[in-house]
Amino acid sequence: MNRLHIEPRHHAGEGDLACEDALRVTGLEAWYGESHILHGVDLHAARGEVVTLLGRNGSGRSTTLKAIMGLTDTRGGSVRIEGTETIGMQPQSVARLGVGYCPEERGIFAGLSCEENLLLPPRLPNAKGTPMPLDEIYAIFPNLAERRASQGTRLSGGEQQMLAIARILRTGANILLLDEISEGLAPVIVQMLARVITMLKSRGFTILLVEQNFRFAAPLADRFYVMEHGRIADAFESARLPAKAATLQALLNI
Repeated sequence: MNRLHIEPRHHAGEGDLACEDALRVTGLEAWYGESHILHGVDLHAARGEVVTLLGRNGSGRSTTLKAIMGLTDTRGGSVRIEGTETIGMQPQSVARLGVGYCPEERGIFAGLSCEENLLLPPRLPNAKGTPMPLDEIYAIFPNLAERRASQGTRLSGGEQQMLAIARILRTGANILLLDEISEGLAPVIVQMLARVITMLKSRGFTILLVEQNFRFAAPLADRFYVMEHGRIADAFESARLPAKAATLQALLNI
């Protein structure tokens, strides 16, 4: 297949970055050991924007989230969080700037109850968001209120995904990196997660979403990036989705 055309994108000046972008990634490179996975990834997300990374498995989408957090063996380029350069920071320092990472494997602690998992992470001292109170989290995720005493790994897959997201909301993180949150879940849970993302966007959260489920991501995102072989192959706004349908169908088998 021919590589998708890379559309020109506006590159703001330094003053604009501080005002407009919650996240800006420029020339991001990443390695696992000797394997060079990311090759000059450029993307950005404005405050209150939902941005989706599309692509086949192995295209570098999940590695992009990990590299933003500093979880790859080696990385280079630039990752700016609210205007602060983080490329030399450890993952815990990136998180303290208000970045919440929800990995595909969710990271629920087996030996803790649902509520203990929820209460575990501390408030992020430098985050710009407001930690969500426990009663509000339970109002958003009533399943978690009902299962608060249950062991974390005894929750259903959907409930574990709710818990993984809810745990981030307690910290005050205002930039969310969400990796395949709809994968393997029942349609009713996927619809609930879509409503939660819509609600978080309305409250000003910035969300970078990695998804294989295009039908889940399409109505949520303001903009899309398509990845191939560790590079950004295309970028477009949601208004251009109809024009991109044939290309996406060939690439993603949707």
